[in-house]
Amino acid sequence: MKKLTMRTKLPFVLLPLLILSLSFGSAYRAYAHANDEAAVREALMKSALSFEKNDLAMASQVWVNDESLTIFESGHANYGWPDYRDHHLVPEMGEMKNTKYAFSDIKIHLAGKTAWATLKYTISADVLDNGKARHVDGGGLGTAVLENRNGRWRIVHWHSSAPRRAPTTPVPPKN
Repeated sequence: MKKLTMRTKLPFVLLPLLILSLSFGSAYRAYAHANDEAAVREALMKSALSFEKNDLAMASQVWVNDESLTIFESGHANYGWPDYRDHHLVPEMGEMKNTKYAFSDIKIHLAGKTAWATLKYTISADVLDNGKARHVDGGGLGTAVLENRNGRWRIVHWHSSAPRRAPTTPVPPKN
């Protein structure tokens, strides 16, 4: 019987080690991807909850708090956290009570330290309008871009739109 030398034993040792390390690496990447996707979803849901609760401190935990933030909502733009916070978020939170804000059909895409999500949203609230309370219901589509900054996923861009409203009075056709 032929005696195996170290040179002939090496492939039998290295090949299983190589296969094992590749499978661990692949499993770790899948695990990290799932963790990132869950963290992005959690940041989005925390954003919605902060709006429902009129909780600015909670909102500031998931939105970037610097000038890189951009918001495009219903044809209006806010640039930077101070602009969005002071001229959009705080006034909206102040005028809405009994707010329900939810996301559905969330689709998350990851690319390194960047993620983007598409979603549908619904909102209902009691709004004070010219001294009178009225109930509003709405919904639409949204896109969020998030970055992983210092180990936390933060919203850096938000774009949402609502369906066009039907005219209140029908416009007669032109002859």
